[in-house]
Amino acid sequence: MSDDTAGLRPETLAVHPPQVRITGSTPLGVPLHQGHIFSFDSADAMADAFHSPDTFVYSRLGNPTVRALEDAVARLEGGAAALSFASGMGAINGLLLGLLSSGDHVVAQSGLYGGTYAVLGDLAARWGVEVTYVSGRDPEEVRRALRPETRLLYLETIANPTTRVSDLPALIAVAAEAGVLSAVDNTFASPLLCRPIEYGADVVIHSATKYLAGHADVLGGIAVFQDPELYGRIRHYAIEQGAITDPFAAWLTLRGLQTMPLRIERQCASAVDLAGRLAVHPVVAAVRHPALAGHPDHTVARRLLPRGGGGVVSFDLAGGREAGRAFIEAVRLAALTASLGDVKTLVMHPASTSHRQLDAVALDAAGIGPGTVRMSVGIEHVEDLWADLEQALAQVPERAPDGSAASAP
Repeated sequence: MSDDTAGLRPETLAVHPPQVRITGSTPLGVPLHQGHIFSFDSADAMADAFHSPDTFVYSRLGNPTVRALEDAVARLEGGAAALSFASGMGAINGLLLGLLSSGDHVVAQSGLYGGTYAVLGDLAARWGVEVTYVSGRDPEEVRRALRPETRLLYLETIANPTTRVSDLPALIAVAAEAGVLSAVDNTFASPLLCRPIEYGADVVIHSATKYLAGHADVLGGIAVFQDPELYGRIRHYAIEQGAITDPFAAWLTLRGLQTMPLRIERQCASAVDLAGRLAVHPVVAAVRHPALAGHPDHTVARRLLPRGGGGVVSFDLAGGREAGRAFIEAVRLAALTASLGDVKTLVMHPASTSHRQLDAVALDAAGIGPGTVRMSVGIEHVEDLWADLEQALAQVPERAPDGSAASAP
């Protein structure tokens, strides 16, 4: 449209406000490009834009603010490119549905996030994609599980909610030898604690809702790719699928990224402090945090997570399900909610929430007991957090109704 507005009526002027073009300076903060369509100066320029991934046409295809987020997370993870999605589950679905076909086989770590279990179950039931679950710690077990039709090895850096740590270098190497792609959900660790691409992972998944954004005000997911060709394939599917990040969510996540190093450092320190205190409390049957010397994967964690074992602590209350539910209802400072990675401390009872899809056998295999509590530690003062936990623990039964101690393996 011409800049000459002489003679235009108020109704038209209201619809066409002037565009402010910045010259000679750059905004310090990443601008929010909320508009979903972009105009062109000529028909040729518009036609050319549809053949150029670097030119913005329509925000489902690409947006400057969303691109800034993707580039930032790709750089943090050491990847070639990244795709953002409307949620972490969108990223998981985008990868699996964009990669797999009927008859393919997946080797996946047991004890995965419940939503990931559900997606893999749907793929098995509706698409005929077979899934074999492995411990995530034994390379030979992975080698035995691989088949000629295996397309993907799917792991979590730190398992939800048991905090088991996968031996990424060893497992990914086995997959690579067989020509199998590997994907790692790095949500619990964040790029500050672990960068799976450095160990050969082909794809890294994040629920950006958690540690990347960190303030309970945005939904988002990210998939980071080592190979530009694989990125292009999944990007094509993601555009068709439509589960992409909106610009405002991307902008909020970018804002959160800037404080992530400070948040992660505080959360890791407080988590291991609280885990140590919980370990000696009389009503607590077991505590899991990778930085604790008694953690079954402590040796692996020291190698893969030298900067900290994450902000999540999982523990079993001896009183079983009744104690677990009583505890999460008794906390005052910690919030009872189904998420993690927030600046506030959050608690939940996995058996009745995030992993409710699993039967008793599957829960046991995942290491989740009836009295298991997951706590995502925030950035509050650790002494205030301990005071809250202590008063809540004082209100739970010390034994299960049948008189036995209840804990996960």
